[in-house]
Amino acid sequence: MHHIVYPMSSVPSRLHAVRAVPAIEAGGPARARRIPAAVLIVSGQVALLAAILFYVQFLVDSGTVKPIYLASPTQVLEAFPRLVVEEGLVRHLLTTLSEALLGLAIAFVAGIATGVVMGLLPAVHRFLNPFLVALMAIPKVAIIPLLTLYLGIGYAHKVFIVVLFGYFIFVFNTIAGIRQVQENHLKVARVLGATPAQRIFKIVLPSAIPAIMAAVRVEAVMCVVAALLAEIVASKAGIGNLLNRATGVYDTAAVFALVATITVFALLIIFVVEQLEKRVLLRWKHV
Repeated sequence: MHHIVYPMSSVPSRLHAVRAVPAIEAGGPARARRIPAAVLIVSGQVALLAAILFYVQFLVDSGTVKPIYLASPTQVLEAFPRLVVEEGLVRHLLTTLSEALLGLAIAFVAGIATGVVMGLLPAVHRFLNPFLVALMAIPKVAIIPLLTLYLGIGYAHKVFIVVLFGYFIFVFNTIAGIRQVQENHLKVARVLGATPAQRIFKIVLPSAIPAIMAAVRVEAVMCVVAALLAEIVASKAGIGNLLNRATGVYDTAAVFALVATITVFALLIIFVVEQLEKRVLLRWKHV
């Protein structure tokens, strides 16, 4: 039986030919040209918003919808300089934001403090829970006129209403978060000689952060809504006061401009809360 022997010089040339196969078959360039999903989502959102604005502009300009019912985007933009110069928009905006943020801060501190006490002491929870549930069930809008009678129409009236809207969700979300704390962690902390304050700030509150931040994200918007509602009912200053005046004279463009302004600042508050959660509070949780 004869064996055919190939010359050794032919082997490297064949291997070189195998290595010379282009990488296009693996989809390399196509993968490099793939558009990120985030870019597609943002592009779609911008396109949808632009389409809505163009459609509204068309409805108003064509006379399909009267300007008294709906203001076009160009009319809204034209209303901003007038609001800033003639109505003092910046001053009223700062008033509303200060009322909302101060009320949110008070509700945050008082609600978490109450929630910690109720979450760690079952007897206190059983005693206070029925009262807090009953107070939370009271329609806030229904008692705003009474609060106006008691507190007047000044700054304290608005802050108290914001606190009233936010306090209860902080209490019950803190309690829910504390219930997620593992008992073994608390037992180990006691064995190691941790003080009650150390157990609260090192174990209890870090474990309750997700539930607390869920409340903060909700109240970041609700505090602005509560301040506006209080100003619309009775106020001397604030965006709600400007809304009342613009609505009274059927200035639809000014109303939409004010709504857009407060919406933008509410979104900014939410953005700050999310960054605070990512950069500070979640790090504290994992310390």
